[in-house]
Amino acid sequence: MANVEQVEQKKGPSLVVQFAMLLVVTVAAVGMGWLSGGYLKGTDAPASVPVAPENEGSSEKPAEPGKEVAGPTLVQLAPITTNLASPAEVWIRLEASVFYDTPQPAEMTEQIHQDLLALVRTLKMHQIEGASGYQHLKADLEDRATIRSGGHAKQILIRTLLLE
Repeated sequence: MANVEQVEQKKGPSLVVQFAMLLVVTVAAVGMGWLSGGYLKGTDAPASVPVAPENEGSSEKPAEPGKEVAGPTLVQLAPITTNLASPAEVWIRLEASVFYDTPQPAEMTEQIHQDLLALVRTLKMHQIEGASGYQHLKADLEDRATIRSGGHAKQILIRTLLLE
């Protein structure tokens, strides 16, 4: 036992260096979170816009009935109630609205309604199951509306989707 080997212990970074690195990584993570949050928020208008003193207490006059207002419009479609293609005993009720970039004639809205009805009649239950099925249905409805309206229908808003 006269020969005792000395074992060299590998020393890692000191506790102070480890703490400093942890602090640097934490500050970097907080900074990146703050920057990405600012980027994602964008430059949207503030949630509440202050009212100018000269407009305080006054209200806007509604548009006259004979004049159309130019700009984006939201048109509610008649409810669509029909059975699915498979299984045929399952019924679907869809209430939706069309968001146009400019006011469109009522005939166009009726044509879009008929196209959406034709699409819904061809659906099978497995196509609309789950969240991805809903997203695919919404995308298909929006594609049909956009094609029928010549690009004026920007979005289909599904208000009610009921299967029985």
